[in-house]
Amino acid sequence: MSSDSTAPSQPDREDRKARIAERVRAIPEGFVRTYGDVDPGAPRLVGLVLSETHDVPWHRVVRADGSLPKGTQQRQLLLREGVPMRGERVDLDQARLTPEL
Repeated sequence: MSSDSTAPSQPDREDRKARIAERVRAIPEGFVRTYGDVDPGAPRLVGLVLSETHDVPWHRVVRADGSLPKGTQQRQLLLREGVPMRGERVDLDQARLTPEL
């Protein structure tokens, strides 16, 4: 059985997940980042971390177009924090933090 030498080792993956969680915790109230802003190389891993880590402000991470999934409390949480919306989407021009990775 061959192994993929480009796949991250388990410790590397765990380190990356920890960095993702810290980046999400650093998003201040009233602002958002996209999944790709949090980790440009692994937006799906960001989603996994948000689903597994319960002490992060998951609602401050949105899709690249500012849209939100239907049927979640994310919109209400963002509105409560004063995040500006444009229709059903977050107004990324006003609310998006620039990536500082």
